[in-house]
Amino acid sequence: MKNWKQITVCLVVAAAAFGGWSWYNTERSATQATGGAPAAGQSGARNAPLVVVKPAQKQVVNDKLSAIGSGVALNTVAVSPYSSGTIRRFLVSAGTTVHKDQVIAELDAETEQIAVEKAQVLLKDAEITQQRMATLRASNTATQVQVVAAELALANAKLAVKDAELALSRRSVTAPIAGIVGILPVDAGNYVTSSTTIATIDDRSKLLIDIWVPERFAPQLRLGQAVTAMPTALPGKSFQGQVSAMDNMIDAASRTLRVRAEITNPSDVLRAGMSFTVTILFPGDQYLAVDPLSVQWDGDGSYVWRITKDGKAERVAARIIQRNANAVLVDGALAEGDTIVTEGVQNVREGGNVTIKGAGNTASPKEPATAQANSKQAG
Repeated sequence: MKNWKQITVCLVVAAAAFGGWSWYNTERSATQATGGAPAAGQSGARNAPLVVVKPAQKQVVNDKLSAIGSGVALNTVAVSPYSSGTIRRFLVSAGTTVHKDQVIAELDAETEQIAVEKAQVLLKDAEITQQRMATLRASNTATQVQVVAAELALANAKLAVKDAELALSRRSVTAPIAGIVGILPVDAGNYVTSSTTIATIDDRSKLLIDIWVPERFAPQLRLGQAVTAMPTALPGKSFQGQVSAMDNMIDAASRTLRVRAEITNPSDVLRAGMSFTVTILFPGDQYLAVDPLSVQWDGDGSYVWRITKDGKAERVAARIIQRNANAVLVDGALAEGDTIVTEGVQNVREGGNVTIKGAGNTASPKEPATAQANSKQAG
């Protein structure tokens, strides 16, 4: 009885082995009949991995510089009197627009007025003396020495009058430039000296903005280059200007170049001390941009996978130029529009076929060309 059971088990095992051997031969024959192409949905899926692709696109970098700086008036003058004294009155107030040489304040001037009148009296006496000496010299009553002395006295008297008048005029404080008067730091009646600032005047018809530019932009900067300045206090408004000055060296600590921009202030809405965002445009450099996920690394450096026209994966060396939030700028043997693998890169092999997600088939035809030809012949 036991022998019959053993014989039955052996027959079952032999039948299973024969069935497996038959299935294997059938599959191998089918594979050979189709030129070695695997059946759809089986090993072909492993030979054509699923990938996501994006085209390489051109982007321009280093084409715009934005920097923040503070504005100062085109000219700013702190006004002080020539000499000490008491301010008698101010002829201007804060916000007054003045022109050059306009009187803005007067100091007490009684002493200087007396000096002028005294000098004028002495001048009149010197003129009379000179005329008398000239008359006497005509009749040989006075000597030539007396005539010369009288003329010298007259000249000195004239100079004394000018000196007194100058001292009197300086008791009136004038504006050295045209501009707008700021808040007055002193009041009428205060005693001031030549070191006291009694007013400040700003010429803000134009504003100057100092910015610090990274050294990579320094070779592209030129005097007169157009700039656009946007004040922080006035969102949406911009003012045009130009580069008016550049420093003569790069700061070694910050690796920046000091540049001064000059902008117009036609409506007088800008004030010294305001902050600005200054923008300068440049031609820039063009590079190809790829998805950050597409960049791979190995011992030779960075590279990407490109899909050729015949659907093959091709490795292309790509040197990284700049990393941005949504793209990586690279330099390599790539062209705009090249199909670059972004996802599934771990399964891609050099020269292998791929299946592009969303395309409905592999990057090349679904079956290799030889398999298709053999299938047609078989049909």
